[in-house]
Amino acid sequence: MTNDLWRLGAADLAARIARKEVSAREAAESAIARMEAANPALNAVVVPTAEEAMEAAAALDEHQAKGAPLGPLHGVPVTIKINVDQKGWPTSNGVPAFAGIIAPGDAPVVANLRKAGAIVIGRTNTPEFSFRADTDNPLHGRTHNPWGPHVSAGGSSGGAGAAVMAGIGALAHGNDIGGSLRFPAAANGATTVKPGIGRVAAFNPSQTAERGLLAQSMSVQGVLARSAADVALGMRALVAADARDPWHVAMPFDLPKPEGRIRVAFTKETFEFPLHPDVDKALDEAAAALRDAGYEVVETEAPMLREIGHAGYRALMGEVEALMGPAVRKLGSETINAVFRTYYELFPPYEGAELLEMMAKRSFYARAWNAFLAEYPLVLSPFLPQPFFAPNRDAEGVEGAREALGSAVWSYSMNYLGLPAGNVPAHFNGSQPINVQIVGARWREDMILDACAAVEARAGSMAERLWSREG
Repeated sequence: MTNDLWRLGAADLAARIARKEVSAREAAESAIARMEAANPALNAVVVPTAEEAMEAAAALDEHQAKGAPLGPLHGVPVTIKINVDQKGWPTSNGVPAFAGIIAPGDAPVVANLRKAGAIVIGRTNTPEFSFRADTDNPLHGRTHNPWGPHVSAGGSSGGAGAAVMAGIGALAHGNDIGGSLRFPAAANGATTVKPGIGRVAAFNPSQTAERGLLAQSMSVQGVLARSAADVALGMRALVAADARDPWHVAMPFDLPKPEGRIRVAFTKETFEFPLHPDVDKALDEAAAALRDAGYEVVETEAPMLREIGHAGYRALMGEVEALMGPAVRKLGSETINAVFRTYYELFPPYEGAELLEMMAKRSFYARAWNAFLAEYPLVLSPFLPQPFFAPNRDAEGVEGAREALGSAVWSYSMNYLGLPAGNVPAHFNGSQPINVQIVGARWREDMILDACAAVEARAGSMAERLWSREG
């Protein structure tokens, strides 16, 4: 049985360790063995930390033997994305020139996962500068999707998504500035929630400059897992305070639920992009699951969504070009530079006063959505209008980038608004999972994940479906 511990979710594994049915050492050994068996074909974990993980597991077992209180993730193997500081390891961000940046300390997400008892078994891949919808870079190479070569692993947390669905760790850390948690969830059939702004503390001790204002307010830290319950368990550990992030809001993860039936705004709107039949089916199945679970699902339109998405991404591109552009041109590969040129063509960067005006207009858009979410606390929508794309699609000129990123209006709009948004598989089309998005009001990641759990109950376990193909 201990050889199969890698198959367990975070909550189940932590409970078994707490009951002393298995040890943290056994859990770590199983996860590392799975990593060694599955990772060569995936290249999801690009910096294994097995020796350090086994030392941490031994310390956790000793801690438990003394009768000391256990953290909620005691003994649970996790992975960390290579763009976040983990003491003593490189924070390369997929860029060869950054390979020698060794973290002097843990970022808040790493520190808080460790405080909860998690064991870090490896660091996962990301594209250069963590700024693609696909995961490939000249330092570590391409991450492959465990469902097969026909599907990209997504980006930028592609290594995290591929790892957790392959059974390499029960939780995978990732982050999201325009969809980088939700793209890999959709690509690999995982579940995640992009937290709202201020929810999870963020800071890299190795950083030499502050991030731009939009990056600070649009980029968030989170986890991917194989179930909504495990995402919630991981998020409860991550919402812990850290003084290094002055914008973190110290608020409990679980808040009182509204009385009566929760209203869900339901839309299939994909604007100028055709809605694929597989996505249409996934949305219908998700809506049916929510109705069966007691939600009131109401078909309606969401306010100004396309306008918000494009305004937000054009503003982000303006800030990125001003603050990151010189480094990307100097240190990035021709591939990432070509991708950025295409992004700029799809989303012409705002500059000067116009950029400042659009940054200010965020409050106008957010106010409208606050009013909408007061009436409908949850919103069920597409994530992408079509099944997830093939590897390298975002680098195949304007049409490729338009399919991979341009069509993801429901993704980057939520970052601009600062709203939490979940991503959950609702349908399997025979070759890959099809995920949908569930948006919630501020601070209601807990309600989003409750709804995701209802969808999962109908769709079934994508991980078990994936692993059954291994025989």
